[in-house]
Amino acid sequence: MEEGVSLKREVGKIGAVSFIAGTMIGSGIFISPQYVLLAIGSPGASFIIWACCGLISMLGGLCYAELGTIIPESGGEYIYMLRTLGQIIAFLFVFSFISVMRPASATGIALSFSEYVVAPFYSDCAPPQLVLKCVAAVAILAVALVNCLSVRLATSIQVVTMTIKSLTLAVIILGGVVMLFQGNTANFEDSFTGTNVGINAIGVAFYQGLWSYDGWNTLNYLTEELKQPEINLPRALVIAISLVTGLYLLVNVSYLTVMTPMELMSSTAVAVTWGNKVLGSWGWIMSLAAALSAFGSLNGTFFSGGRVCFVAAREGHMPDILSMAHVHRLTPSPALIFTTVISLVVLIPGDFQSIVNYFSFTAWFFYAITLSGLIYLKIKKPELPRPYSVPIVLPILVLLVAMFLVLAPVIDQPQIEYLYVALFILSGAIVYVPFIHYKLCPGLFNKVTMFLQLFLEVAPAEKNL
Repeated sequence: MEEGVSLKREVGKIGAVSFIAGTMIGSGIFISPQYVLLAIGSPGASFIIWACCGLISMLGGLCYAELGTIIPESGGEYIYMLRTLGQIIAFLFVFSFISVMRPASATGIALSFSEYVVAPFYSDCAPPQLVLKCVAAVAILAVALVNCLSVRLATSIQVVTMTIKSLTLAVIILGGVVMLFQGNTANFEDSFTGTNVGINAIGVAFYQGLWSYDGWNTLNYLTEELKQPEINLPRALVIAISLVTGLYLLVNVSYLTVMTPMELMSSTAVAVTWGNKVLGSWGWIMSLAAALSAFGSLNGTFFSGGRVCFVAAREGHMPDILSMAHVHRLTPSPALIFTTVISLVVLIPGDFQSIVNYFSFTAWFFYAITLSGLIYLKIKKPELPRPYSVPIVLPILVLLVAMFLVLAPVIDQPQIEYLYVALFILSGAIVYVPFIHYKLCPGLFNKVTMFLQLFLEVAPAEKNL
């Protein structure tokens, strides 16, 4: 019997803040402002949406910090559902997460990365879709390679790109401040004129805004690799989400100082348009910085997504090979390779705005289920050790918000695509019943597993609690 290996606790406080903030500050703040403004209709209302998105992320993060200290295992929502709501719900989540949610998130970020990379070469026209998707595919493969090679290298990239992102946003903010002092305040007059108050408009605006905040739960996916999680998990969450919210609000002020609402809504790459107006011939720097920002976010998305696949396999919900780690590098390389393949498949028909809407719908559906698990633990199991705790009103409040985000667009403006998403989530039961519950064909993958184990130099991994 081969001795198991385990993932090491190599992520400290700075790495933890960088993973959260670095995954959150990706492509969203450089692209989503136009979609938020387009949906809600006015600059004033868009600021309220951005502030509320930050508040929701903070409250959700604090609730997840308690879950992460009660159940100190990697895997995020999957492991919390497994421990609180049982096998079937957890499997339906991981089935959706691995096949749709995480690949959709990675694909959306990779597409926006490619838009910024190719933007300087297609200044007079829209870049061809084939070029965009090829560049996105190269980015996905590069990030997968980094994560397979070394946890330390992936963490270092996260810290470096986080620094670049912060400097980029600081440049945008300072540029906006200078323009404000020069008297460019016309776009803030009558800032609530034209606000769309329809439920669907508000829901879509929140979807687009929350896409930019996505990643607030990143640390919960890698709790077993975090040093002193009972201290660093809640602390890193508060620091990172507060920092990101402040930066996002100031960046939106800068965008609207430099561009009219119409210019902002019609821009395909907001940061590049801003750079061309403020920096002139140096505008290409914003394109480069936004691309590096998206690359860092993609890195964090892959790092956390691979861990969910890895933990699900360790619990028997995925093929055994995906629960193994490299014997020397101690990275979950089979799970990362699997996630890469799925992401490349999702990239083929990918469309950024559709990806955001359907990813957000599915994500907040499962956030609601996870939060109901925390409420259950608070009511039914108050005796569990809690190094960190929040008042029960917080998970109830975030649960209500999550229910609104899931139901509002469906009720106000029903689309057949939402039904398809719901049916896809439930279709996981078709896989669960024969292969997980009744364990049909248990030896089907044995020879493949043995071959891949030798080929990839991996061994079964133990929990690191």
